Amino acid sequence: MKPRPSILLVDDDEAFRMVMAGELERAGYEVARAASGGEAIRAVADRQPQVVLLDLNLPDMTGLQVLEKLRAASPTSEVIMLTGHGSIDTAIQSIRAGAFDYVSKPCPLDELEVRLERAIERQSLSRRATLLERGLTPPDLGGAFVGQSPGFTRVAELIARVAPSDSAVLITGETGSGKEIVAKLIHARSLRRDRPFVVVECAALQESLLQSELFGHERGAFTGADRAKPGLFEVAHGGTIFLDEIGEVSAATQVKLLRVLDTSTFRHVGGTTEIKVDVRVLAATNRDLGAMVRQGLFREDLFYRLSTISLHVPPLREREGDIDLLVRYFVSQLNERFGCRKEVGEAALDVLRRHGWPGNVRELKHVVEAALVVCDGPEVRPEHLPAAVRSTPAGTLAPTPGETGPIQTLDEVERDHIRRALDAVVGHRGQAARALGISERNLYRKLREYGWLG
Repeated sequence: MKPRPSILLVDDDEAFRMVMAGELERAGYEVARAASGGEAIRAVADRQPQVVLLDLNLPDMTGLQVLEKLRAASPTSEVIMLTGHGSIDTAIQSIRAGAFDYVSKPCPLDELEVRLERAIERQSLSRRATLLERGLTPPDLGGAFVGQSPGFTRVAELIARVAPSDSAVLITGETGSGKEIVAKLIHARSLRRDRPFVVVECAALQESLLQSELFGHERGAFTGADRAKPGLFEVAHGGTIFLDEIGEVSAATQVKLLRVLDTSTFRHVGGTTEIKVDVRVLAATNRDLGAMVRQGLFREDLFYRLSTISLHVPPLREREGDIDLLVRYFVSQLNERFGCRKEVGEAALDVLRRHGWPGNVRELKHVVEAALVVCDGPEVRPEHLPAAVRSTPAGTLAPTPGETGPIQTLDEVERDHIRRALDAVVGHRGQAARALGISERNLYRKLREYGWLG
């Protein structure tokens, strides 16, 4: 059962409190009452109500004094001032001090309910944004960024140089190569490190949903939009927004993104008010955006705005010597997680070194985890590794008809076929899905299963 909205009614008139509380309770609200400023402050600290109805004239202090203390005790509670005749100027002053609205006494219930609904909606949006902020400030993940190869070292050095700036960064690289962790490191080592880091998986959302997620929407903007919703650009205000798989967004969304980058303003879907934000934009793609620009699939002006700085993450097959380091790191993390003490033996390591790693670092992580799970002793041996890793030499795919070689499972054949389809269309998922005869959503699900997203 959905909880009733909580209200604290603060007024020194006992008859008014009783009548108004009864009306609001019949309207579906949970109402607590207070007769003085001090009582109100204690009640707010205990109950954290969604809305406070606060009389301007109280016996122990003024409404403005109470308002100041309420805002400190419960910053997310919205306050609606109850004003009497001749106190409109004070009510307006209270709004400047942080009140949501005011209503004159005696209060018509239908008018009061409209104000309450608006206040509750804004309070819900504020709490949602606060909760998102708390969960969207990642730590510095430098310890998880492992390697010593020349390609890895170049990336690490470039991260150190670009992080303190506010420039847009375009991060390129194959799926699973570590583009998101690079973006998190740039944010964690920037001046915005204490503000939100918001990830947007552009390929995972339909066009209408993507615009709503990015820019928010007004109530009634489309079917099902029963309340206003802030966009992720608003949630990321003061911090960083990471647009993963930016090459998958439509021309319409590209236009809106360009406007945000140029003016730092946007409008909610269905809205008319300009909203200004201060956000650093990082973007990533596994596709060749330059080629997409030449083909007319991606806006040239947006490409140049996103790629003020370009950073390429090399594939794992080009990071000679890093596989051993990554395996040791993953084993250490998994041993701690599973409460065990296992290691990957030299024979298994040799198999891992020979593999081509089409899914890059993410695929290696999944393979190591799977091997530790199925290994019943202290050492991972080759037989504990997945068949696709054991049977496929580096850089090869399933044998074509007439060739000799180990027989692959149906899952391995499907995996290799999808890889060929993506390679044939330079990573364009929509074209690959059509060529494979499946929906783009189904293809996206399979890519996630294989660990090829990132």
